[in-house]
Amino acid sequence: MKGNMNNMMKQMQKMQKKMMKAQEELHEMSFEATAGGGVVKVVANGKKEITDVEIQEDVVDPDDVDMLQDLILAATNDVLKQVDDKTNDTMGQFTKGMNMPGMF
Repeated sequence: MKGNMNNMMKQMQKMQKKMMKAQEELHEMSFEATAGGGVVKVVANGKKEITDVEIQEDVVDPDDVDMLQDLILAATNDVLKQVDDKTNDTMGQFTKGMNMPGMF
């Protein structure tokens, strides 16, 4: 019984190292989203930090600031959703098939 427990602990430590490595790789990834046919581009890293915003000059209209704000919001929300989706896909592989009584 004790050997079985030690084996299980080693497997858990191995999985924890893999999870940490996967999370580090996610944090280094770059995600990009555009809005308005590409006139607004937002770039984020895997930590959900916005690293760049590009706005084409011709979309900047002082009489229609609302449209520009909407485009920036749309691209930002899209890029953050991409980060969430990739994080869930990547980290979810570590919990698939696990049957841990009392955990859920």
